[in-house]
Amino acid sequence: MERAQGGDSTAFESLVRHCYQQIYRWAWVQTGDPDDADDVTQEVLVVLHRKLKTYTGSARFTSWLFQVTRNAALQHGRKVGRVLRLKRRATEVAVHDSDDADEMAQLDGAQAANVVRTLFQELPIRQREVFDLADLQGFSPSEIARMLGMKAVTVRANLCKARRALRGAILERHPELVEE
Repeated sequence: MERAQGGDSTAFESLVRHCYQQIYRWAWVQTGDPDDADDVTQEVLVVLHRKLKTYTGSARFTSWLFQVTRNAALQHGRKVGRVLRLKRRATEVAVHDSDDADEMAQLDGAQAANVVRTLFQELPIRQREVFDLADLQGFSPSEIARMLGMKAVTVRANLCKARRALRGAILERHPELVEE
């Protein structure tokens, strides 16, 4: 870290290789779109290169990097505009709301994952962030609270709401995915 902060390009490249997938994942959670996530990831890498020297170590590097990614995603979202995202989301939901029972009965693992991803993207952003950080990445509620600037009890409440909403949406719209 110190070498990268000092301008060592090899150390910076190593840091980028180490963090790239994490940045992309956070960007995808924020944007809900792989292309937008790529754009945000590139923006974060530019910011990382410019602002790495400002990282003081007072917080975990992952917390600092998460905030950089979150801010870049918010800025990107303002650039892209709501209309485009809403049109894309409406199309995805329409595809997954098919009434063809035979088609849904033949879901394989990849299709089921796609359904869950679509439902995940329908969650409010705060619930998506908390669910991803807790259940998919393994951060504790207290770590997430520091990363998102909220109380741990609020993290747990959002996590509970996200789990309940996902479970309810799967049961309601795709009961064939639930094992009995």
